[in-house]
Amino acid sequence: MTRTRQSSNSKSIKSSPRSIKSTRSRPTPNKVTPKTKARPSPAKSTLTKPISASRSSRMKSSKKSQKPSAELDSATGMTETEDDTSSEEGDDFEPDSQEDSVVEESEAESVDSEYLDETPTRKRKFVLTSGSGVKKGKSNGSAQKQSGKMNGDEEGGKPGKGKVGIEGYEDEDDDEYDVDLEEGQEIAGRIYSAPTTGQVPPGRISTNTLNFLKNLQIPERNDREWFRAHEPSFRQAEKEWQAFVGKIQGKFQNADGEVPILPPKDIIHRIYRDVRFSSDKTPYKKSFSLTTSRGGRKGVWAKYHLSISPNDRSILAAGIWCPDKNEIMTFRSNVERRSEEFRNVIGDPTFVKFFGEPKVGKDGERRNVFGHEDMLKVKPKGYEKDHKDIDLLKLRSVAVVHKFTDEQVLADDFGDEVERVVSVMEPFVHKLNDFITLP
Repeated sequence: MTRTRQSSNSKSIKSSPRSIKSTRSRPTPNKVTPKTKARPSPAKSTLTKPISASRSSRMKSSKKSQKPSAELDSATGMTETEDDTSSEEGDDFEPDSQEDSVVEESEAESVDSEYLDETPTRKRKFVLTSGSGVKKGKSNGSAQKQSGKMNGDEEGGKPGKGKVGIEGYEDEDDDEYDVDLEEGQEIAGRIYSAPTTGQVPPGRISTNTLNFLKNLQIPERNDREWFRAHEPSFRQAEKEWQAFVGKIQGKFQNADGEVPILPPKDIIHRIYRDVRFSSDKTPYKKSFSLTTSRGGRKGVWAKYHLSISPNDRSILAAGIWCPDKNEIMTFRSNVERRSEEFRNVIGDPTFVKFFGEPKVGKDGERRNVFGHEDMLKVKPKGYEKDHKDIDLLKLRSVAVVHKFTDEQVLADDFGDEVERVVSVMEPFVHKLNDFITLP
C-alpha cells in the first residue's frame, strides 16, 4: 500500500510541474506580504505629463483584464502581490503586457486632450536677400510672421554705417519686411522691380542705367545675390544698351567707312567677368562696353572700344592691346623703316588736342600712345638702346584713350560726340592696321 501511494504521488507530481514550480518561486497564499509603495526603477523613465483621457481608459481596461489572471494564478499558487499593490497606488504606471508598453511608447509625449488637435512645432530656415547681403535665420511654428529691418538700419530708424545714397536705390539699407509664412514656406529672396520712370528713346543712355552700374562699383553689392534681386533693373539697362549700340554703329560708320554695321549682340561684351585666372573674383563688370573694327569684335585689326561707366569713367579707346608676337614684330619692323609716317599721325595737332603730346610722360604718365602698363622698361631684344625710335620700339599695346563725363554720356548729343572723337581716331587706326600687316 505504501508503494502504491508513493507511485501515485509521483505520478501526480509529474502531471503538474507548474504547481511545483510556482510553489518554489512564488509565495504561498497563506503568507502575507506587506504593502509597500513601489518605487520606479532608475533605468525606467516615469511620466511627468498629465495622462490623456484615452490613455486613462486604456489603463482601467488593463487593470480589469489583470484580475481574472490573478484569480487563476491564486488557484495554482501563483500570486503577484507587488504588482497589484503598485497598480492600486496609481502614482507610477508600468505596463505588464506588450500591448500596454506599445501604448506608453507612442503616447510618451502626449498632453491633455485639449492640446491634442494642435500641430506639432517644426523649425524651418528663411533666407532674405536684400540690400548689401543675405540675412539668415530660423522661425518656429506652423505659421509664423517675420518682420524686421535690413542691413544699414539702427534703432529709431536712423541710417546705419555704410549706407549708400544712389537714386532709385535709397531703400536698399532701410528695407523692412513683413511676411506671413505658411507651413513649408521660406523666404528665398526679394526681387526689386525695375524703375518705371526715367526712360529715354533708343540711342541714348539714361540715369537709370548709370545708377545700376554705380551699385556694381560697390564691392558689397557686386555679388550674385544682389544681382539676382535686381535682375529686372539689369534687363532694362541691358535692353537700353543694346538699343544704343544699334544706333551708335551708324555714327562709327560715318566717321570710319571701314567699320561695318553688325547685330548689337556681335560686338557687345557680356557683363559677366571671367574670373578663372584672376585673383579678383568679382563676378560682374562695372560697365557696359562694345568693341568693333573692320573685322568686327574679334580679329587682329586695330579696334574701337566704347565703355560706359558711371562716376566719369566712360571711355572711347582705339588701337591694339597686348598683340601677338607676330603682330608686334611686324609693327617694329615697319617702325624701323618708316617711323615718320606713324609719328606724323600721332603728332597731328587735332590728335594731340584729344590725346596729348606724343612723348613719354614723367613717372609713367599715360600720354598719347605712351604710358601703358605693358610698355617695356628696357630695349627690346635685337635693338640698340640708343635707337632713334626706341620709344616706339618699346611699345607693346599701341592705343589712345579719350574720357567722357557722366554729363556728356547723359546728354542728347552723346552720339554726335562719339562720332567726332572717332573721326579723330580714324587716321591713327588706319595707319596702325597698315603697320601690323606684312608689307
